[in-house]
Amino acid sequence: MGLEELTRNAVDVLPVDELGRKLKLGRPLRVKLGIDVTAPDVTLGNGIPLQRMRAFQNEGHIGVLIVGDYTTRIGDPSGRSKERPIIDPEEIDRNAKRFFDDAATIIDPERTEVRFNSEWLSKLDFAEILRLTRTTTVARLLEREDFSKRFAAKAPISVSELLYPLMQAYDSVAVEADVELGGTDQLFNLLTGREVMQQYGLEPQVALTVAYLDSWDGTGMSASRGNYVGLREAPEDQFGKVMRIPDSLLEQWYRLIAEQPSPGGDPMQAKLTLARFIVTRSHGADAARRAEEHFTRVVREVTAPDEMPEAPLPDDDPVHLPKLLADTGLAGSTSEARRLIAQGGLKIDGAPATELDVPRERLNHAVLQAGKRRFLRLTDGS
Repeated sequence: MGLEELTRNAVDVLPVDELGRKLKLGRPLRVKLGIDVTAPDVTLGNGIPLQRMRAFQNEGHIGVLIVGDYTTRIGDPSGRSKERPIIDPEEIDRNAKRFFDDAATIIDPERTEVRFNSEWLSKLDFAEILRLTRTTTVARLLEREDFSKRFAAKAPISVSELLYPLMQAYDSVAVEADVELGGTDQLFNLLTGREVMQQYGLEPQVALTVAYLDSWDGTGMSASRGNYVGLREAPEDQFGKVMRIPDSLLEQWYRLIAEQPSPGGDPMQAKLTLARFIVTRSHGADAARRAEEHFTRVVREVTAPDEMPEAPLPDDDPVHLPKLLADTGLAGSTSEARRLIAQGGLKIDGAPATELDVPRERLNHAVLQAGKRRFLRLTDGS
């Protein structure tokens, strides 16, 4: 496995030539990832940087998971328009254990260190904190996009929030990180880690960021938004949620999760293959088989009448579903059809339609169900 595999799906590798040099040092690198334990569920999106950690572990390197139990007292302000609330220490401990158990579906537990940053941050006296603050300037901290926007809008920014990037950077000093992983919104913090490590006489870490995973609603997958697939969620729920993603996200999900191109062809078959992969990784092949059987039995099998209206499939490719529903009488108008689709009320062969435009091939001889009682079979009109 070479540099290309280690940096697969990376958005930033800074500096890239530095990573190549570190890999030639002849010792295991320490690959750090700070984890957010404010929520109990670990999502497929959280798994993207974990997959990079596993790639390094496969090459003999050490993964270092930093549980931010101390920094959570501040709350990571990345991407936030206001200060985060502080959560209970016992909840942090429960969530941290849950995170490691879930992460073990991807990373190698035998090559992973789990560290709580209260181990070192709680021991800093005021003189050491002042030393840490001298490693940067307020002007530099205000270069962060979220800080700069809030400053321009005259929105409050607490001093503790300004300290957050420095505290995360000190984590890298404490564990002597060689590489730090994170999402793209973490780039400023990761680069601050490089600067602070240098001020403490250590070799700076390499910053490696990965893309965020979009969910079926078109926004980034997030436990707080509820639009997520959990890494250890029940197999049937995992399978069903993966089948909900719109066709337009297949390429992204294959690239980021399965780390291979989408197979193309029938989107339904591509989703089935991806769902099998995800459930197998988390729960094993038997669980994936049972989850698919459940999906086929409960979701895809339409309780449709033996006799139903038929309509020819339009020649358009892709087929615009709102127009099709209005033309065939399944909806009173295109606007009504759009609302029906947005509310999950239209099914194609038993699976909820999630997009307005669908490849013609997928609709050939398909059964459309609008609401509970309106059915239509499409015939090949070509």
